[in-house]
Amino acid sequence: MRIAYLTTSYPEVSHTFIRREILALEALGHEVDRLAIRPPESHLVDADDIAEAELTYYCLPNLLRDLPRALWTSPLRLWAALRMTLAMARVSHRGLVVNLAYLLEAIALARRLRERGIQHVHVHFGTNAAAAARLVKALGGPTYSMTIHGPAELDNAIGFSLGPKIEDAEFVVAITDYCGAQLRRWVAPEHWEKIRVVHCAVPDGLFEQATPIARETNTLVCVGRLTAQKGQLLLLDALRQVLDEGLDAKLVLAGDGEMRPEVERRIAGHRLEEHVEITGWIDAPEVARRLQAARAMVLPSFAEGLPVVIMEALALCRPVLSTYIAGIPELVVPGQSGWLVPAGNVEAIARAMREILETPTERLDEMGREGARAVHERHHLPTEVSRLEKIFREYVRS
Repeated sequence: MRIAYLTTSYPEVSHTFIRREILALEALGHEVDRLAIRPPESHLVDADDIAEAELTYYCLPNLLRDLPRALWTSPLRLWAALRMTLAMARVSHRGLVVNLAYLLEAIALARRLRERGIQHVHVHFGTNAAAAARLVKALGGPTYSMTIHGPAELDNAIGFSLGPKIEDAEFVVAITDYCGAQLRRWVAPEHWEKIRVVHCAVPDGLFEQATPIARETNTLVCVGRLTAQKGQLLLLDALRQVLDEGLDAKLVLAGDGEMRPEVERRIAGHRLEEHVEITGWIDAPEVARRLQAARAMVLPSFAEGLPVVIMEALALCRPVLSTYIAGIPELVVPGQSGWLVPAGNVEAIARAMREILETPTERLDEMGREGARAVHERHHLPTEVSRLEKIFREYVRS
């Protein structure tokens, strides 16, 4: 089977799960082309990401090259794709000009797919790359499918024409049961059968790195982009409460992002300089090392799909503190593998942090092992990729 994976930008720091999926499909004997609309926005530090970037075709440099040829050779298909573009633009929050750019992207991608003999395109995220894949199909190109993560697509399902994209797709992957249920809201029941759940996953090697929690550690690690939806500002507020109650703790913010200046101001305002470290972007081995040195991972997000870093932390036998949102409760079970709190509740975050710091490490190890068992059962890379491959074989013409 010869397929292409398409994303808006690739590889981003947060796209480890896509890379794992592609490599696992290739290990099964399939040919997978990497396509992206534009190069990654984040600074790549992981050697595997840098290697993936060298394998990826970016369509922006070729945006206008193929338009004259499309006008000459396929005017009817181009007209059909233009009408589809205008329909998406009418409901889009991004306007006509941006949607016309999607059409130009589709024209450039269609040529690349033809030249490479691609049978099918799989898109991660139902945003602009999915619009381009839908337009490629209208231009006479290969069929497409999508993996929907949320929250971006689900927050603006109408603006992203999510329903029509699902209807035109061969199949749609939801990463959680919650996500699958939300997708069914936007299409008629006759399309529900094509919505399948395949989880993001972690490889065997991660489970093998698990170590017991050091008895003396008081470190908590939050892994994620420094952005509003991850809730790091409230985590700092909660840490200040915990310290004021006489407990000692260190918080590692592993990541970087647009809110770093605001995060640094909050650290200074709470006098937390001796208790908080911001690592900046770090590669996957360093993320694992930071988690291994921690008592638990904390991620007080306001909006998510199901963060892969939660799976990674549990695979390393570290319990997780997170929030009751989206697909997170499908994996993190309070009292068994971690703590869940209402999103945005600083007092609840502080209370859970205090419990983590006061819980004996033997009990934390038990919770971590229970979390690892759940991840192996539901988010094991070979199992989930085999499930995805079976769906590809069901829908993709050989």
